[in-house]
Amino acid sequence: MSTVAAERAAKKAAKPATMAQALGRALRDSLAEDPAVHVLGEDVGALGGVFRVTDGLTKEFGEDRCTDTPLAEAGILGTAVGMAMYGLRPVVEMQFDAFAYPAFEQLISHVARMRNRTRGAMPLPITVRVPYGGGIGGVEHHSDSSEAYYMATPGLHVVTPATVADAYGLLRASIASDDPVVFLEPKRLYWSKADWNPDAPQSVEPIGKAVVRRTGRSATLLTYGPSVPVCMEAAEAAVAEGWDLEVVDLRSLVPFDDETVAASVRRTGRAVVVHESGGFGGPGGEIAARVTERCFHHLEAPVLRVAGFDIPYPPPMLERHHLPGVDRILDAVARLQWEADS
Repeated sequence: MSTVAAERAAKKAAKPATMAQALGRALRDSLAEDPAVHVLGEDVGALGGVFRVTDGLTKEFGEDRCTDTPLAEAGILGTAVGMAMYGLRPVVEMQFDAFAYPAFEQLISHVARMRNRTRGAMPLPITVRVPYGGGIGGVEHHSDSSEAYYMATPGLHVVTPATVADAYGLLRASIASDDPVVFLEPKRLYWSKADWNPDAPQSVEPIGKAVVRRTGRSATLLTYGPSVPVCMEAAEAAVAEGWDLEVVDLRSLVPFDDETVAASVRRTGRAVVVHESGGFGGPGGEIAARVTERCFHHLEAPVLRVAGFDIPYPPPMLERHHLPGVDRILDAVARLQWEADS
């Protein structure tokens, strides 16, 4: 069968799949292909994970390959460090973002430093899966967006998918990487669907590459993870205002794709960074600085940010006010236009 015919057949066989199903398939395929891959974490075994991402893995690969652990995040990641030092590729699940804080010492003192500390002799190929972000009515400690902490720790890669295809492709790449990867999974997108063929998954851009999800010429929305579909909705709504917005899905926060981001902002001349994490000391500050350094003479207005507020994550009834929404994004775009007209 020709390549074109094979692609047509794979596309025809595609059926609606959720991001959770794609993540589970990525774990299953990685376990099947490489005996060094092990999955461990709270409730990943018999329960199949809180979000059922690991459903069926223990039955298929046994408790030695998909292992339930005690509720002790520092112990889980510390165990993974030892496993990686002996040649395994552990995939750790932290269950919820803020539950990972007790494991920071292991992550910062050992996981992020070991390769540099040993001058490359001992990589730690650990993938730390972290469900993060809000939008599902979770209480405090269940909806944090802590990507800034990980981004600020040299030695870690930090990636986050926004599509079903990326969920599979980026997780497979993370597990195959010899560098430790913090893999941030947007909880509110676990049940998002797209046509996808698990037996012939489409190729995606590798870790370190951003993707333009929507082309435009008025301004660029720079975003990632759970805010990508919100920005796509905002871009469609902006048409009524006469604005043609470009949406760039960063996908990989570390390493950061300066080339794609700068090329987009130089085309549009205006940029808004959108994320759920808090604004003060958040990812948007770093991204805005990088854009300004590389695109200063192309900018028609200052780079703006639309972010979560600088507060502990609010109760469920208030989270819709806390999370960046279409109206707040369009308000920022309006400020860009006002700056350009002044």
